[in-house]
Amino acid sequence: MPDAAVSKGPGGGKNNGGMYVDRDKPAQIRFSNISAGKAVADAIRTSLGPKGMDKMLVELSKAQDIEAGDGTTSVVVIAGALLDACAKLLQKGIHPTTISESFQKAVDKGVEILTSISQPVELSDRETLLNSATTSLCSKVVSQYSSLLAPMSVDAVMRVIDPATATSVDLRDINIVKKLGGTIDDCELVDGLVLTQKVVNTGVSRVEKAKIGLIQFCLSPPKTDMDNQIVVSDYAQMDRVLREERAYILNLVKQIKKAGCNVLLIQKSILRDALSDLALHFLNKMKIMVVKDIEREEIEFICKTIGTKPIAHIDQFTPEMLGSAELAEEVSLDGSGKLVKITGCACPGKTVSIVVRGSNKLVIEEAERSIHDALCVIRCLVKKRALIAGGGSPEIELALRLAEYARSLGGMEAYCVRAYSDALEVIPSTLAENAGLNPISTVTELRNRHAQGEKTAGINVRKGGISNILEELVVQPLLVSISALTLATETVRSILKIDDVVSGAFLISRRPRSQRF
Repeated sequence: MPDAAVSKGPGGGKNNGGMYVDRDKPAQIRFSNISAGKAVADAIRTSLGPKGMDKMLVELSKAQDIEAGDGTTSVVVIAGALLDACAKLLQKGIHPTTISESFQKAVDKGVEILTSISQPVELSDRETLLNSATTSLCSKVVSQYSSLLAPMSVDAVMRVIDPATATSVDLRDINIVKKLGGTIDDCELVDGLVLTQKVVNTGVSRVEKAKIGLIQFCLSPPKTDMDNQIVVSDYAQMDRVLREERAYILNLVKQIKKAGCNVLLIQKSILRDALSDLALHFLNKMKIMVVKDIEREEIEFICKTIGTKPIAHIDQFTPEMLGSAELAEEVSLDGSGKLVKITGCACPGKTVSIVVRGSNKLVIEEAERSIHDALCVIRCLVKKRALIAGGGSPEIELALRLAEYARSLGGMEAYCVRAYSDALEVIPSTLAENAGLNPISTVTELRNRHAQGEKTAGINVRKGGISNILEELVVQPLLVSISALTLATETVRSILKIDDVVSGAFLISRRPRSQRF
């Protein structure tokens, strides 16, 4: 077919190989990706701040949750504002690579600015840690209980680390135990081990000077390797089978008692009954407290807490495998079930347990999530020991300083960095909106206050105005803001680089068309 027959509209063209090329497609793909990102950000904007609705997390906020544990809504709102800025820049004909590189420059400068306006914090300063945890809890459903949950979170972290040398916190050392019943006021921090399983033999529910064994084998008659049936033809044979079973079980229990064990934890078994009635009878006679159905996931924490070792065979059941504690007891919870507490461990690993109570599952889950966020805030301060003001204060300061930085640049870069700085005003604007304030006048006043050198002026949602947010004790870890800014920018830069989607194969190209070979 002659060249003249090939359609060449304004959005199409012909390359050297004679194949049709749609020049509009990369632009359309970018705008559709940006629209999708903006839609998600707009959908959750109303959940920012203490007076915002509860959160709907997306993939970006998951990354923020892993890195910092807080600021999960802010990161998505910032990303949405940056995507909006991208759309406007692309419509003006600025190349996506220029926008992407300019945004990287802006975020590098932004991190530098945030670090310069932060205040160093010492882990020995308990009051500052409490203020940070309380600020995190303010935007949660359980915010009215922050006076109880904030000190609990701070104490939990401080007990599992060495403040002098710690550079992070392993939150697996803090076991959150959920128990239905009661109210959030009944939540408590236990320096030891808490088990939700019940004591099987009710005759022994309290043991002082406990010697604790954790077994991974079954105290029940063994099963044959193959699926067999045994036919017993007379009573003498039946009696002999029962005697053998009795002697086998009694021998196991005697070895457990001989090692000095008086509290026995039994791992749940899927092969057969982990504990037979006969074994329970013998254990009861020997005054050994029994807790069964210990889950496999709990084993590591139990061993670290009480200093025991899991025992896989009766031959290994020796005194040195046992852990020891001052007290093991079953505690009744005012008619809403029971818990087993093991406290006063002789050689404790650095672990604690938090018992979370609530009247229904939704309340308990919300309380658990809130405590997790508060723990993450303290972990952020252990990782990077610096604080900045909250209430939209760092974002407006960033916007002003980045606008100044843009004036020192030239060409398209200056234009893009300016757009980046303007986008950051979405946080104070949204906070004001969700607190029932006029977003335009509030942000304008906030910008003026910062321009006059009030670096800690922020939106006070409790009083409905602008005040020195540090005096109101609204603070957040530096790591939360840095993480939110960098993750949001990385996400936007990734979306900018997507210019083609191959239908059916689900392949995404991350290089602009101009850079492909």
